Amino acid sequence: MTRSLVIVGAGPRGTGVLERIAANLPELYDGSRLDLHVVDPYPPGGGRIWRHDQSPLLRMNSQARDVTMFPDGSVEMAGPVLPGPTVHEWAGGDGRAFVSRRTHSGYLRWVYERAVAALPPGVVVHHHPRRALRVTGARHGRQAVRLEGVDAPLAADAVVLAQGHLDTEPDHEQIALAGHAARHGLVHLPPDFTADSDLSRLAPGAPVLVRGLGLAFVDLMVLLTEGRGGRYGEDGVYLPSGREPVLYVGSRRGVPYHAKIQYPLVGERPPLPRHLGPAEIDRLLARPGGLDFRRDVWPLVEKELSFAHYHRLFTAHPERTRIPWAEFDRAHAACPSGGPEAHALAVSAVPDPADRLDLAALDRPLAGVRHASAAALQEHLRGYIADDLARRRDPAHSPDLVLSHALLSVYGQLARLGDIGTWWHGFFSCLASGPPDPRLRNLLALSRAGVVRFLGADLRITAEGGVFRARSPTLPGRVTEARALVEARLPEPTVLTTRDPLLRALHADGAAATPAGLLAVDPADGRVLDRAGVPYPRLFALGPHTDARGPGGFTRPGTDDLTIRQNDATARTVLALLRRIRGFPDPYGRVEHHEHG
Repeated sequence: MTRSLVIVGAGPRGTGVLERIAANLPELYDGSRLDLHVVDPYPPGGGRIWRHDQSPLLRMNSQARDVTMFPDGSVEMAGPVLPGPTVHEWAGGDGRAFVSRRTHSGYLRWVYERAVAALPPGVVVHHHPRRALRVTGARHGRQAVRLEGVDAPLAADAVVLAQGHLDTEPDHEQIALAGHAARHGLVHLPPDFTADSDLSRLAPGAPVLVRGLGLAFVDLMVLLTEGRGGRYGEDGVYLPSGREPVLYVGSRRGVPYHAKIQYPLVGERPPLPRHLGPAEIDRLLARPGGLDFRRDVWPLVEKELSFAHYHRLFTAHPERTRIPWAEFDRAHAACPSGGPEAHALAVSAVPDPADRLDLAALDRPLAGVRHASAAALQEHLRGYIADDLARRRDPAHSPDLVLSHALLSVYGQLARLGDIGTWWHGFFSCLASGPPDPRLRNLLALSRAGVVRFLGADLRITAEGGVFRARSPTLPGRVTEARALVEARLPEPTVLTTRDPLLRALHADGAAATPAGLLAVDPADGRVLDRAGVPYPRLFALGPHTDARGPGGFTRPGTDDLTIRQNDATARTVLALLRRIRGFPDPYGRVEHHEHG
């Protein structure tokens, strides 16, 4: 009998699973013929988000030397480590460069093709450039994967869902905003992948309200400035084309994500995990009555992050401390996390406030800040961004880099807890997944040129009086009006509101979702759970739409990457399942196995 595996999604996640399938096959598979179907309307490797067909102005948010699709010796997994190049090693050039997304798309395509080429002759890969619409079948039997525009389904002994970022139906607020725009002839661009938004609707010179200051905003800023013919002079001053709109931008924090750090980590690394490792996660999972993130989880996160920060400060910059590291470490371990004792310890042992870790200030730097004029706020934000750029380039502040590594370590531990809400991911992204240094320099230039104007924190958008209006407590009493509104963020990836018909049908058929709408999976191997918490033996899911989602970025060498660990565990479970399967009648009839157009 020919066994069959279907991977839905051929972007980075599906490609990563395929790489792990190829790596683990020699050990776990019996050599029988295997049809491996890859289903994605977009080209394999990059998928939709990382496809080649997007603006050459858009760049990665990590340096080329810090991005790989391959495991190394740091990854704790059962499968074999088959090393491969970083983007820098594959593409050449400066490893510190932030390469274009087109370049990275080529790298991902090469990774996909390398994984396919590594498969033995009995494994045949078929790419179906279509959408998968539904998965049906008996719980312990063969599954049927129905494709758009094809009558006969694909027969599958196992299905891996790796669709990546999903389009969603608008929520109540977005429906109301869109309705207001339709009634009054306004422009409303809802949450979306920026490269897919119709930015031509934003008129030159017109004011545009923008909600969001993360990575989607950075892409929007680039496409509406350089993408419309603007350029930066040798002195960094922005030279407008005259085709740019004026962007009035705010968000919950009111500030952009921190720039990527520009120097490598040299010297001793903190021994992580220390205060939040597998044993602590086991104890959290064993607690009766469920978890409250702020009460039960955050104190451990805060302890772990502060340990990493101060370990680096005391070991790499001891001249800026008052007591030996061992003494501080003992006292720090005994202090309740985030309490007055911990604060008093830091004050007594670390004289410069700039060397102390203040996670609340990092999360909400504009908390309590009020300005009497918009001009004063612009100056404040430009100073904040300039200070951040200087600090992120200065190895004297290397505890910041170690904090980024600690955030990755914590994320890997928290994945076992399932859905812990959206705040943590935003906090992580703001500190560890920000834009390249040059993009924030561009933002400074655009602010000075008046093309970008900051609105402040806790931004509130209303639809009234035939326009959109924005208010922020950072500028008390000020209202900014515009006839265009852009939501600069990706849609929330929930199975309750997704436009992906397969996931919606899967949930309707009994797959469990968390209160926040994430698909519930077994964190050990990614098997989809039913509403009784029992895994479906033949259905697997990985990615941002699941409650075992990771940080969302690409693998950084030497970091025991969560994504690779998850891909390896899923690949090994799938191969073990396929090896156990014996022949039985196919209730759906024979499916043709060839390239489907």
